[in-house]
This record gives sequence, C-alpha cells and structure tokens, in this order.
Amino acid sequence: MRMTFSSHTHLHPPAAIKKRCHLSRIKLKGKLATKEMRRRAVELKGEMEEISEEQMVIKEEQRQVGEKLEAIEEECQKLRKETNVIIQRSAQTQLRLALMFQILKARQQNDFTKAAHLTLLLRGMISTSAVKH
Repeated sequence: MRMTFSSHTHLHPPAAIKKRCHLSRIKLKGKLATKEMRRRAVELKGEMEEISEEQMVIKEEQRQVGEKLEAIEEECQKLRKETNVIIQRSAQTQLRLALMFQILKARQQNDFTKAAHLTLLLRGMISTSAVKH
C-alpha cells in the first residue's frame, strides 16, 4: 500500500485550533496593550505630579517677586519724598542766602532801612521754617 499525499492531506491544523490560536494572540495583544496603557498612565501621572510641583514652585517664586517689587516700590516712594524735602530745603537755603547777601549789600551802601527790612524778612523766613520742622 502506497500512501500518496494529496493536496488535501497536507498537515494543516484544523480550523478550531486555528481559531483558538488566533483568539489567544488577540488576548495576548490585548493584555500587552492594557499593560502598556497602565504603564503609560502611571508614567503620565508621575509627570503630572512633577508639573504640578513645578507650577507650585513657580507660583511661590512669583509671589516672592511680587513682594520684592512692592517693597522696592515703597522704597522708591520714600526716596521720592526725601528727595522732595531735600529740594525744598535747598531752595529755602538759597532764598536765605540771597536775603543775607542783599542785607550785606544794603549795609555796604549804608541803606540801613532796607537792611532792617530784609533782616525782618529773613527772621520771619527762619521762624516759619523752624515751625515746619
């Protein structure tokens, strides 16, 4: 007896086995995909936490910068006021010096009435500035 192999008798697995293998591959791919998604979700969660921490640090640094800017602005305002006071005092000093010079000039010219009048003005100016300070 001679056996001949026809094209129908090739060693192919039956259809049921093929179907089970195919389903097993699909399940395996699904499990791998699910595992990969879980891994990626954990990774993303970690990245989100890191970003959240960085945002909190940035927010705190912005708050600190805001406080520093506010302090600088207050200091600038204070310096402006002090500068204005110095300018006013300098102007008053210039006026007093001008009056003193006029008094000396009037005395040199023997104009004692004018010198007395200018002296009264100078005393008034000095007394009002003493009251302000």
